[in-house]
Amino acid sequence: MGETVFSARLDNGLTVYVDVKPSFQKSFAFFATDYGGMDMKFQMDGQWYDTPAGVAHFLEHKTFDTKDGNALQDLAANGASPNAFTSSAITGYYFESTEKFYENLKILLSFVSQPYYTQESVDKEQGIIGQEIRMIEDDPENQVYYAMLEGLYAHHPIRVSVAGTIESISHITADTLNLCHSAFYNPGNMVLCVAGNVDPEKVLDMAREILPKEGKGSIPRDYGPDEPTAAAKSRTELKMEVSTSIFQLGWKMDPAPRGEEQFRQKLIAELACEALLGNSSPLYVRLYRDGLINSSFSYGFDGYPSCAYAMAGGESTDPDAVAAAIADEVARIGREGVDAALFARLKKGLYGAKVRSLNSFENICVGMVQAYFAGYDMLRFPEVFEGISQADVEACIRTCFTPERAALAVVQPGEGQA
Repeated sequence: MGETVFSARLDNGLTVYVDVKPSFQKSFAFFATDYGGMDMKFQMDGQWYDTPAGVAHFLEHKTFDTKDGNALQDLAANGASPNAFTSSAITGYYFESTEKFYENLKILLSFVSQPYYTQESVDKEQGIIGQEIRMIEDDPENQVYYAMLEGLYAHHPIRVSVAGTIESISHITADTLNLCHSAFYNPGNMVLCVAGNVDPEKVLDMAREILPKEGKGSIPRDYGPDEPTAAAKSRTELKMEVSTSIFQLGWKMDPAPRGEEQFRQKLIAELACEALLGNSSPLYVRLYRDGLINSSFSYGFDGYPSCAYAMAGGESTDPDAVAAAIADEVARIGREGVDAALFARLKKGLYGAKVRSLNSFENICVGMVQAYFAGYDMLRFPEVFEGISQADVEACIRTCFTPERAALAVVQPGEGQA
């Protein structure tokens, strides 16, 4: 792929990747933990803990606090552009800079690994995050997405909002944050990925100097009993103040084991979404021509070791008609298959998109970290991609996009929320 990547695993368990880009001025650093919104029940030192929804996101907010102020402000004052995010599976902190890279890296490693939580600041943050949760609850796209997940899953924590609820965050204390930081922010459960014109040895030396000398390793989690194959609920309807109906249609898939099988599932599912729903597909052309979808229509796949699903959604005058048309197209592909010429174009197109994504330092770093946590190497996608056949994609569409696996969530125009 033309990427020169150095990797190492330190004595404390931290994995480090450095993608050396000698001809670039800017550099990007991403420091992430294998800990997200769905990791609410876990084991540490032989004891199981059950924490409230929203702790991972709350922890992300408070981790920027330091004894001397706020690390975001320190990074910005040093010429860096910093930020962070919490997803269902990971929490990551990052910055981009064109100068003072090593000074900024020292700040990043220090504040993420050295927690400073006081009950007073936690109490104050509950009000701030509470306002964020209310904004989320007023967002129809967010509401329809989680309604779809609740339709797909009976109990898996993927169905719970990463931010939690007003009620759940009220139970978060400084002790809760310290417990979860101790469990998940240990070097053995984390990855540091850097891209830019940097010295790999200098990055490693800085990590060895600043981070704890020992790590606990990966933390066992409990996501509840196995989910049934079928969706928990086929249709959910909400009413909110929207001008046009908004929908999300999801398909529950069997999760692939950790490792290259999960990578293979991801690539097959992405190709299946393109063949079934992409803007080059016959179905998309019909739906768009008939006015059932517009430019807001999007689709994708999310896969984890414990759950996996495909989804599609956007605005529509008749979401049920869209769902019915997709079901008919799945049945047709089951009988007739995907057009061979179309499949060849789609495979080349997706391959090209993967290559183009390597132009983004953020895509490289975040992608490599997510892949590491899932047990595979993102940069091996050419070899894995080469082994995917049209029959693999047709089998995925035929077996995974079935009506019994589907859940439709719709936000209809109206007052309030049902």
